[in-house]
Amino acid sequence: MKKALHTKSIYRSNLASDIRIAAEAGYQGVEMVGTKIMSFLEAGFTSADCKALLDHYNMAMCSVVDIAHVERTDRESVERMQKEAHIFSKFAQDVGCPSIQLVPLCAHEGKSWDEVKRLTASSVNRVLDIGAEYGIGFQLEPVAWSPIHSLSQSLEFIDYTGRKNFGMVIDFWHLWYGNETTPDEVAALDPSMIRNIHFDDGLRNGPGTVCDEEILRGVYAGEGNIPIKEWVDAVRATGYDGFWSYELISRKHWEMDTREVAQRTKALLDQYLDT
Repeated sequence: MKKALHTKSIYRSNLASDIRIAAEAGYQGVEMVGTKIMSFLEAGFTSADCKALLDHYNMAMCSVVDIAHVERTDRESVERMQKEAHIFSKFAQDVGCPSIQLVPLCAHEGKSWDEVKRLTASSVNRVLDIGAEYGIGFQLEPVAWSPIHSLSQSLEFIDYTGRKNFGMVIDFWHLWYGNETTPDEVAALDPSMIRNIHFDDGLRNGPGTVCDEEILRGVYAGEGNIPIKEWVDAVRATGYDGFWSYELISRKHWEMDTREVAQRTKALLDQYLDT
Protein backbone atom coordinates (compact mmCIF):
# COMPACT_ATOMS: atom_id res chain seq x y z
CA MET A 1 0.00 0.00 0.00
CA LYS A 2 1.49 3.31 -1.10
CA LYS A 3 0.49 6.14 1.22
CA ALA A 4 0.56 9.87 0.58
CA LEU A 5 -0.24 12.92 2.63
CA HIS A 6 -2.67 15.27 0.92
CA THR A 7 -1.01 18.55 1.83
CA LYS A 8 -4.35 20.30 2.33
CA SER A 9 -4.30 18.33 5.61
CA ILE A 10 -1.44 20.59 6.77
CA TYR A 11 -2.59 23.60 4.79
CA ARG A 12 -0.71 26.28 6.74
CA SER A 13 2.78 24.98 5.91
CA ASN A 14 4.73 25.39 2.66
CA LEU A 15 5.89 22.98 -0.05
CA ALA A 16 9.36 22.31 1.33
CA SER A 17 8.04 21.75 4.85
CA ASP A 18 5.25 19.52 3.56
CA ILE A 19 7.69 17.15 1.90
CA ARG A 20 9.87 16.90 5.01
CA ILE A 21 6.93 16.53 7.40
CA ALA A 22 5.33 13.81 5.27
CA ALA A 23 8.61 11.91 5.03
CA GLU A 24 9.24 12.12 8.76
CA ALA A 25 5.73 10.78 9.41
CA GLY A 26 6.49 7.74 7.27
CA TYR A 27 4.58 8.59 4.11
CA GLN A 28 5.92 7.58 0.71
CA GLY A 29 4.41 10.49 -1.17
CA VAL A 30 2.61 13.81 -1.15
CA GLU A 31 -0.37 15.16 -3.02
CA MET A 32 0.69 18.77 -3.40
CA VAL A 33 -1.69 21.72 -3.24
CA GLY A 34 -1.37 23.88 -6.34
CA THR A 35 -1.25 27.19 -4.46
CA LYS A 36 1.82 25.91 -2.58
CA ILE A 37 3.49 25.11 -5.89
CA MET A 38 2.68 28.59 -7.20
CA SER A 39 4.07 30.21 -4.04
CA PHE A 40 7.23 28.10 -4.31
CA LEU A 41 7.79 29.13 -7.94
CA GLU A 42 6.88 32.78 -7.38
CA ALA A 43 9.49 32.93 -4.58
CA GLY A 44 12.18 32.11 -7.14
CA PHE A 45 12.51 28.36 -6.64
CA THR A 46 12.25 25.93 -9.54
CA SER A 47 10.83 22.51 -10.30
CA ALA A 48 14.43 21.24 -10.10
CA ASP A 49 14.59 22.49 -6.51
CA CYS A 50 11.40 20.59 -5.71
CA LYS A 51 12.72 17.44 -7.39
CA ALA A 52 15.87 17.70 -5.27
CA LEU A 53 13.73 17.88 -2.12
CA LEU A 54 11.68 14.86 -3.18
CA ASP A 55 14.82 12.90 -3.96
CA HIS A 56 16.47 13.91 -0.68
CA TYR A 57 13.55 12.55 1.32
CA ASN A 58 12.92 9.61 -1.06
CA MET A 59 9.40 10.90 -1.69
CA ALA A 60 7.05 10.86 -4.68
CA MET A 61 4.53 13.51 -5.68
CA CYS A 62 1.46 11.55 -6.74
CA SER A 63 -0.66 14.47 -7.92
CA VAL A 64 -1.11 18.22 -8.03
CA VAL A 65 -4.36 19.52 -6.53
CA ASP A 66 -5.94 21.25 -8.27
CA ILE A 67 -7.23 23.26 -11.19
CA ALA A 68 -10.65 24.32 -9.93
CA HIS A 69 -13.79 25.74 -11.55
CA VAL A 70 -12.93 23.90 -14.76
CA GLU A 71 -16.61 23.94 -15.74
CA ARG A 72 -16.51 27.67 -16.44
CA THR A 73 -16.60 28.84 -20.06
CA ASP A 74 -16.03 32.60 -19.75
CA ARG A 75 -12.87 33.87 -21.41
CA GLU A 76 -11.11 34.93 -18.20
CA SER A 77 -11.67 31.54 -16.53
CA VAL A 78 -10.60 29.57 -19.61
CA GLU A 79 -7.41 31.61 -19.93
CA ARG A 80 -6.69 31.14 -16.22
CA MET A 81 -7.13 27.35 -16.33
CA GLN A 82 -5.05 27.04 -19.50
CA LYS A 83 -2.24 29.01 -17.86
CA GLU A 84 -2.41 26.81 -14.77
CA ALA A 85 -2.47 23.71 -16.96
CA HIS A 86 0.79 24.73 -18.64
CA ILE A 87 2.51 25.64 -15.36
CA PHE A 88 1.39 22.56 -13.45
CA SER A 89 1.94 20.17 -16.36
CA LYS A 90 5.52 21.35 -16.87
CA PHE A 91 6.14 21.21 -13.13
CA ALA A 92 4.62 17.71 -12.89
CA GLN A 93 6.72 16.51 -15.81
CA ASP A 94 9.89 17.86 -14.19
CA VAL A 95 9.29 16.27 -10.78
CA GLY A 96 7.85 12.98 -12.05
CA CYS A 97 4.28 13.58 -10.92
CA PRO A 98 1.78 11.67 -13.08
CA SER A 99 -1.51 13.47 -12.42
CA ILE A 100 -3.23 16.82 -11.92
CA GLN A 101 -6.65 17.08 -10.33
CA LEU A 102 -9.54 18.85 -12.04
CA VAL A 103 -12.52 20.11 -10.03
CA PRO A 104 -15.72 21.18 -11.79
CA LEU A 105 -18.02 23.16 -9.52
CA CYS A 106 -21.39 24.89 -9.81
CA ALA A 107 -21.37 27.36 -12.73
CA HIS A 108 -23.91 25.22 -14.62
CA GLU A 109 -26.15 24.31 -11.71
CA GLY A 110 -29.77 23.98 -12.83
CA LYS A 111 -28.92 23.15 -16.46
CA SER A 112 -29.68 19.85 -18.12
CA TRP A 113 -27.16 17.03 -17.79
CA ASP A 114 -26.42 17.23 -21.51
CA GLU A 115 -25.66 20.94 -21.19
CA VAL A 116 -23.48 20.37 -18.13
CA LYS A 117 -21.43 17.79 -20.02
CA ARG A 118 -21.14 19.85 -23.19
CA LEU A 119 -20.19 23.13 -21.54
CA THR A 120 -17.81 21.59 -19.01
CA ALA A 121 -16.07 19.49 -21.67
CA SER A 122 -15.55 22.54 -23.87
CA SER A 123 -13.18 23.90 -21.22
CA VAL A 124 -11.85 20.67 -19.73
CA ASN A 125 -10.72 19.31 -23.09
CA ARG A 126 -8.44 22.31 -23.57
CA VAL A 127 -6.76 21.48 -20.26
CA LEU A 128 -6.52 17.76 -21.06
CA ASP A 129 -4.89 18.53 -24.41
CA ILE A 130 -2.30 20.78 -22.73
CA GLY A 131 -1.44 18.05 -20.25
CA ALA A 132 -1.09 15.53 -23.06
CA GLU A 133 1.67 17.69 -24.57
CA TYR A 134 3.69 17.05 -21.39
CA GLY A 135 2.68 13.42 -20.94
CA ILE A 136 0.57 14.24 -17.87
CA GLY A 137 -2.74 12.66 -16.87
CA PHE A 138 -5.64 14.16 -14.95
CA GLN A 139 -8.00 13.03 -12.21
CA LEU A 140 -11.57 14.27 -11.93
CA GLU A 141 -12.91 14.92 -8.45
CA PRO A 142 -16.71 14.82 -8.23
CA VAL A 143 -17.80 17.39 -5.64
CA ALA A 144 -20.78 16.46 -3.48
CA TRP A 145 -22.83 19.62 -4.08
CA SER A 146 -21.97 20.18 -7.76
CA PRO A 147 -23.76 18.95 -10.92
CA ILE A 148 -21.04 16.29 -11.37
CA HIS A 149 -21.19 14.61 -7.98
CA SER A 150 -21.58 10.85 -8.47
CA LEU A 151 -19.38 8.05 -9.76
CA SER A 152 -21.71 7.27 -12.65
CA GLN A 153 -21.81 10.93 -13.75
CA SER A 154 -18.03 11.15 -13.50
CA LEU A 155 -17.45 8.09 -15.66
CA GLU A 156 -19.97 9.31 -18.22
CA PHE A 157 -18.30 12.72 -18.34
CA ILE A 158 -14.80 11.24 -18.67
CA ASP A 159 -16.02 9.11 -21.57
CA TYR A 160 -17.73 12.15 -23.12
CA THR A 161 -14.46 14.10 -23.29
CA GLY A 162 -12.97 11.40 -25.53
CA ARG A 163 -9.52 11.84 -24.00
CA LYS A 164 -7.26 9.01 -22.89
CA ASN A 165 -5.30 10.93 -20.22
CA PHE A 166 -8.31 11.31 -17.93
CA GLY A 167 -9.35 9.24 -14.91
CA MET A 168 -10.77 10.01 -11.51
CA VAL A 169 -10.05 10.20 -7.83
CA ILE A 170 -12.19 8.25 -5.39
CA ASP A 171 -12.89 10.67 -2.55
CA PHE A 172 -14.72 8.88 0.24
CA TRP A 173 -16.41 11.95 1.72
CA HIS A 174 -17.59 13.54 -1.54
CA LEU A 175 -19.03 10.31 -2.91
CA TRP A 176 -20.59 9.36 0.43
CA TYR A 177 -22.00 12.84 1.05
CA GLY A 178 -23.35 13.07 -2.50
CA ASN A 179 -25.54 10.09 -1.57
CA GLU A 180 -25.73 8.67 -5.10
CA THR A 181 -22.70 6.34 -5.12
CA THR A 182 -22.32 3.07 -3.28
CA PRO A 183 -19.19 1.12 -2.36
CA ASP A 184 -20.46 -1.68 -4.64
CA GLU A 185 -20.24 0.70 -7.62
CA VAL A 186 -16.67 1.53 -6.66
CA ALA A 187 -15.80 -2.16 -6.35
CA ALA A 188 -16.94 -2.71 -9.95
CA LEU A 189 -14.59 -0.04 -11.33
CA ASP A 190 -11.83 -0.77 -13.82
CA PRO A 191 -8.74 0.06 -11.73
CA SER A 192 -7.15 1.80 -14.73
CA MET A 193 -9.75 4.55 -14.25
CA ILE A 194 -8.57 5.32 -10.70
CA ARG A 195 -5.75 7.86 -10.42
CA ASN A 196 -5.80 8.31 -6.66
CA ILE A 197 -7.76 7.69 -3.47
CA HIS A 198 -8.75 10.43 -1.02
CA PHE A 199 -9.08 8.62 2.28
CA ASP A 200 -11.16 10.63 4.73
CA ASP A 201 -14.04 10.56 7.18
CA GLY A 202 -16.74 13.12 7.80
CA LEU A 203 -20.21 14.10 8.89
CA ARG A 204 -23.44 15.36 7.37
CA ASN A 205 -24.96 18.69 8.33
CA GLY A 206 -28.37 18.60 9.93
CA PRO A 207 -31.60 19.60 8.13
CA GLY A 208 -31.85 23.32 7.57
CA THR A 209 -28.16 23.95 8.31
CA VAL A 210 -25.34 25.02 6.03
CA CYS A 211 -22.90 22.49 4.58
CA ASP A 212 -19.60 23.81 5.90
CA GLU A 213 -17.03 21.40 4.47
CA GLU A 214 -14.22 22.65 6.71
CA ILE A 215 -16.25 21.62 9.77
CA LEU A 216 -17.98 18.51 8.44
CA ARG A 217 -14.66 17.03 7.32
CA GLY A 218 -12.83 18.10 10.47
CA VAL A 219 -12.68 14.66 12.07
CA TYR A 220 -10.11 11.88 12.02
CA ALA A 221 -10.94 8.50 10.51
CA GLY A 222 -13.26 6.63 12.84
CA GLU A 223 -14.73 9.81 14.36
CA GLY A 224 -17.22 10.48 11.57
CA ASN A 225 -20.14 8.67 9.94
CA ILE A 226 -18.57 7.16 6.84
CA PRO A 227 -18.34 3.35 6.92
CA ILE A 228 -14.68 3.57 6.00
CA LYS A 229 -13.97 -0.16 5.96
CA GLU A 230 -16.68 -0.65 3.32
CA TRP A 231 -15.08 1.98 1.10
CA VAL A 232 -11.58 0.62 1.66
CA ASP A 233 -12.75 -2.91 0.83
CA ALA A 234 -14.48 -1.60 -2.31
CA VAL A 235 -11.28 0.02 -3.58
CA ARG A 236 -9.26 -3.08 -2.78
CA ALA A 237 -11.76 -5.20 -4.73
CA THR A 238 -10.89 -3.29 -7.91
CA GLY A 239 -7.23 -4.32 -7.74
CA TYR A 240 -6.09 -0.69 -7.54
CA ASP A 241 -2.44 -0.50 -6.48
CA GLY A 242 -1.69 3.22 -6.53
CA PHE A 243 -1.46 5.86 -3.81
CA TRP A 244 -3.94 6.41 -0.99
CA SER A 245 -3.89 10.06 0.14
CA TYR A 246 -5.09 11.08 3.56
CA GLU A 247 -7.10 14.29 3.09
CA LEU A 248 -8.22 16.30 6.10
CA ILE A 249 -10.18 19.45 5.23
CA SER A 250 -10.45 21.09 8.62
CA ARG A 251 -10.03 24.61 9.97
CA LYS A 252 -9.43 23.10 13.40
CA HIS A 253 -6.62 20.79 12.30
CA TRP A 254 -4.98 23.49 10.17
CA GLU A 255 -4.27 25.33 13.43
CA MET A 256 -2.75 22.26 15.11
CA ASP A 257 0.88 21.15 15.08
CA THR A 258 1.52 19.97 11.52
CA ARG A 259 3.85 17.20 12.64
CA GLU A 260 1.20 15.84 15.00
CA VAL A 261 -1.44 15.88 12.24
CA ALA A 262 0.86 14.12 9.78
CA GLN A 263 1.79 11.43 12.29
CA ARG A 264 -1.81 10.82 13.34
CA THR A 265 -3.11 10.58 9.78
CA LYS A 266 -0.31 8.17 8.81
CA ALA A 267 -1.11 5.97 11.81
CA LEU A 268 -4.78 5.90 10.81
CA LEU A 269 -3.92 4.94 7.22
CA ASP A 270 -1.78 2.12 8.59
CA GLN A 271 -4.64 1.02 10.83
CA TYR A 272 -7.19 0.81 8.04
CA LEU A 273 -5.00 -0.37 5.17
CA ASP A 274 -2.55 -2.78 6.76
CA THR A 275 -5.12 -5.13 8.27
